[in-house]
Amino acid sequence: MAANQVLIEYELCFSDKDAPQRSSVGKMIVPSPLRHSSTMYSRICVGLLAAAFGLICSLPSAASEQSAPAIGRQREAVLFWPQAQREVQFRRMYELFPSDRAAHGTHVHALPQGKPLALSEQDGSGLLASYMDQHHLAGVMVLQGGRIRLQRYALGFGPEQRWESFSVAKSVTSVLLGIALQRGDIHSMEDTLGTYIPELRDSAYAKVTVQQLLTMTSGVHWNEDYADAKSDVAQMYLGTCVDGQAHIVTYLRKQPQQWPAGTHWNYNTAETDLLGILVQRATHRSLAAYLSQTIWRPYGMAADAYWIKDECDGTDTGGSGLSATLGDYARLGQFMLDGGRIAGKPVVAKAWLEGAIRHQENVDEPGHGYGYLWWTDSDGSYAAIGIFGQMVYVDPSRQLVIAQVGAWPHATSDELVAARWAFVAAVKRAVDAEGDRSAH
Repeated sequence: MAANQVLIEYELCFSDKDAPQRSSVGKMIVPSPLRHSSTMYSRICVGLLAAAFGLICSLPSAASEQSAPAIGRQREAVLFWPQAQREVQFRRMYELFPSDRAAHGTHVHALPQGKPLALSEQDGSGLLASYMDQHHLAGVMVLQGGRIRLQRYALGFGPEQRWESFSVAKSVTSVLLGIALQRGDIHSMEDTLGTYIPELRDSAYAKVTVQQLLTMTSGVHWNEDYADAKSDVAQMYLGTCVDGQAHIVTYLRKQPQQWPAGTHWNYNTAETDLLGILVQRATHRSLAAYLSQTIWRPYGMAADAYWIKDECDGTDTGGSGLSATLGDYARLGQFMLDGGRIAGKPVVAKAWLEGAIRHQENVDEPGHGYGYLWWTDSDGSYAAIGIFGQMVYVDPSRQLVIAQVGAWPHATSDELVAARWAFVAAVKRAVDAEGDRSAH
C-alpha cells in the first residue's frame, strides 16, 4: 500500500422495521489526504427502504476510526453478505480470517481427461452454462472412473484458486474422525464428549456420545436458521472469549436439553465444531495438520488447503472454514469412492465407513437421509453439502463424482436445492444413456 493511500475496514449494516439487522464487512484501499498510510474502521448503517431508491455511501473520516469488529462477528456477517461480496470473497476466506494450512505433497493424484460427457438433448446443450449462470456457480467438475468428464469455471474463478466449502467441511471433519478411530487416537464411537472435552461435563453434552454427535442426535436445543440474525447459528461466534475456550464451547455449555439423546435429528453446525475440537484434542494436531498428514499429502492433492481457526482458542472450526481448489474437492470425492483407501490400504475405520455413507437418520427431504455428517440417498449415493451451493457428490454405482462450488443468492432454499438435484439427475441420465447406447 502506497504512503498516500489508506486501508479502510468497513462494516455495512442493513435493517428495516420488518427484518433484523444484518451486516457485512470488508476492506478497501482509497487515496488518503493524510501524510502517512493508516487503517481506519467505520460502521455504516443503511435502511433497506432507503436503499430501494438508491444507496449513497461516503467514505469515513479519520475521526471515525475505532477498533475493528471481532473475528467471530465478522464470520457471522458472512451469512448476510450481499451477492457481489460473496462472489468475490468466498475465494479469499483463508486470507480474510486466521487460518491453518493443510500442505499438499510432491505426489499429485492425477485426474486425466476422459471422454467429454454429452448432456442429453432432452436437457439441452446449454444446460451446464445455464445452470451455473442462474445459480451463481463458480465451478463444476464431473469425474467418472477417476477421469474428468465435465469441467467448467465461471465468476472469474479458476483451477488454481480455492473456494470456501462451508458445511462440506463437516463431512471432512467426520472423515478425520474415522481416521482417528482407525489409528486408535479415538477409542470408540460410544465414548462420551465429556471424556475429550471436560469443559462440557456440567452441560447437556456431558453424556452425549461421539456417534450421536456424528448423526446430529444430541437432543440439545439448536436453531440453524441462516436467514434469522437471532438464530443460534448466527449468534454462536458473537460472544467474547471466556477462559481461552473456543466460542462454541462457551456457547453450547448454556444450551438446554430439548429431546432425549439419540431420539431426534436436528441439524447443528456447532456440534461439528465440537467434533473438530474432539479430533484435535485426541490427535494433538490441528484439523489442517491432520488433514495434511492423513489425506492431503498421501492421497496426492494438487494444492494446499486452508482451515479457518477459532479466535478464542486457535482450534480449526470443524463445521466450516475449509477452502480448497475445485479439483481437490473432486479428489476428496474420489478418495471416498475408493473406499477411503490410499495405495490400496484402508485409512479410515471400517465401522466409521459402514455408517458414514449409509442412512442413519431421516431428514426433511424425501429419498434423502443422514449418515455420519454425510447426506445419503436411497440409491446408495451420498454427498457432502454446504450452504451457498457447495457440494461433493459420490455415486458408487456409476463410479461418479460431482464437485461444485458457488455463491447462491441465498444460503439455501427449496428452489435452489431442487435445481441442484435436477442437475445431478441430468448428469446421471447422460451417463446411463451412454451405457444404453453401448449395449446396442
